[in-house]
Amino acid sequence: MVDFEENLQQIIDKKKIYIDEPMSKHTSFKIGGKADYFILINTIQELKKVLDLIKKYKINFVILGNGTNVLVRDGGIRGVVIKLELKDFKIRKNANEILITAEAGMPLATLSAIALKEEIEGLEFLSGIPGTLGGAIRMNAGAYGREMKDIVVKTRYITYDGKIKTLTLDEHKFEYRNSIFEKTEGIILDSTLKLQKGNKNEIEAKIEEYTKSRKEHQPLEYPNAGSIFKRAEGMPTAKMIDDCGLKGYSIGDAEISTKHAGFIINKGKATAKDVLELIEHIKNEVKEKFKLEIELEILVLGEEKQ
Repeated sequence: MVDFEENLQQIIDKKKIYIDEPMSKHTSFKIGGKADYFILINTIQELKKVLDLIKKYKINFVILGNGTNVLVRDGGIRGVVIKLELKDFKIRKNANEILITAEAGMPLATLSAIALKEEIEGLEFLSGIPGTLGGAIRMNAGAYGREMKDIVVKTRYITYDGKIKTLTLDEHKFEYRNSIFEKTEGIILDSTLKLQKGNKNEIEAKIEEYTKSRKEHQPLEYPNAGSIFKRAEGMPTAKMIDDCGLKGYSIGDAEISTKHAGFIINKGKATAKDVLELIEHIKNEVKEKFKLEIELEILVLGEEKQ
C-alpha cells in the first residue's frame, strides 16, 4: 500500500489524507472502527484521479456525506472512505421559477439558509435534516410531507470509470427513501432543484416551526443516526416499536429513545455491536407482535471486530 499512498499524495494534499482514521469522528452516531484511509476531495478533477488510482490498485472504497444515516461496524472500513467537500452552488432566477444547482457535499442546513437569505421557498423541509445534498438525493430524503422528488430537476453523477452523466427527474426512479443510486455504481456530483420566490418572514416562520417540532419530538441531545427503520405499511414503525413496550430498552449504551421510539441513541460508549443487537431485538419483537418485517433506513458499513 506504500505505492498507493505515494500516488495518492500526488493527487491530494497530504493534510487531507488520514490513515487509520476512527470513523466515530465522522458519523453522527459517534460510533465506528477505523478506516484504512479517509480522504477529503475538493474538486471533480481530484475525484476522477482518485477513482483511477483506486481502480488501478483494486482497492475498495466508500463515499461518505455527513455520516448521518450511517452505522459503521466496530471493525472499521477496509480500503478508502471518500468524503466529498464539493459545496459550490449557483442560483438562476426567471419570471416563473428559481433553479438552484448545488454540489453533493453541500449541507442541507446551509442550503436551506441560503434559500432563506435569497427569499426562495421550497427548501424549508430540509432545514433540520443533518445530511448533505448528495445523501438526500440518494435516499430521497423527506420530512413534513415533502421529499426530494418534489423539487429535483436533474442530477449529475460520475461513474466509477470516470464518465460524467446526467439524470432527468424520471430517471432518478425516486421511491420512498430510495432512488436509482441505491443500485447504480455512480457518485452524485450536483443536483438542480426547482423552487420559487417566497416571503422571507413566512419561510423563516416555517423553518422555526419545523426546528421546534424536531427538538420536541426527536432526541437531538444524543448522538443518533436519525430514523433507524423505514416507515412500515399501515402503521408508523415508531408506534409499533412503542406498542411493543420498547422505549428505553437498551443494550450496552445503545438505547431506544424514550422521546421517539424510531430513534436509537448513543448514551456515551455504545458500540456498533450494541446497536445491531438492539436492531435485531426490535425487528423480532415487531415481527412477533405485528407479523411484519421492518426494513432498515440507515446504511450499515464496514466489518465486524475480530
